Amino acid sequence: MTYTNWIGRSCNWVIIRIVNSLKWAGIHPNVLTFIGLLINIAAAAVLATGNFFSAGLVITGAAIFDMVDGRVARETNQVTRFGGFFDSVLDRYSDLALLMGLLVYYANVNRPVYIILTAVVMTTSVMISYTRSRAENIIPKCKVGFMERPERIVLLMIGTFFDRMAAILWVIAVIGTITVIHRIAYTFQEAKRLEEAQRVLTPLPESQTPSR
Repeated sequence: MTYTNWIGRSCNWVIIRIVNSLKWAGIHPNVLTFIGLLINIAAAAVLATGNFFSAGLVITGAAIFDMVDGRVARETNQVTRFGGFFDSVLDRYSDLALLMGLLVYYANVNRPVYIILTAVVMTTSVMISYTRSRAENIIPKCKVGFMERPERIVLLMIGTFFDRMAAILWVIAVIGTITVIHRIAYTFQEAKRLEEAQRVLTPLPESQTPSR
């Protein structure tokens, strides 16, 4: 077994124990989702003070709730359409709360360039989710691109623990924008392919059928 596999299995063992404990406690998955939001708001408050390492620890705690709410829902047979919607909405609030904390911090230390950069990351984070949601109204799936929410959260954790937040924001801004463009291009191609296939399958009206 490789070192990476050992870490993965160890983390999964911990998550399973947490999920089992939450199942036993009978906490509704939507409550876990809401608790995750509250923890992220607390992390945002810590980010605003510039204490990045402590904020990273709080973000890690919130990430645990992000990982277990869906698993608890499946394990307790409480998967619902509203639950998925609720989770997605609160994830957006969590993302924006963390970045608002950074906005406050950079405003307090008078770093206008990083205020703008953080605003760009906020916009990009929303657009990554929006492009997928909107695309899947017209095509079956649009799960393309690298910079999805788990990757953004991991990068923010790296930025807090290693005090490299400015560099991480640049990475999210650039790769996030590439992800949005990728999804737009993918949706264009898939929508065009579906429209062409529909035209082929749709028979001409009888009045337009070529005479023999």
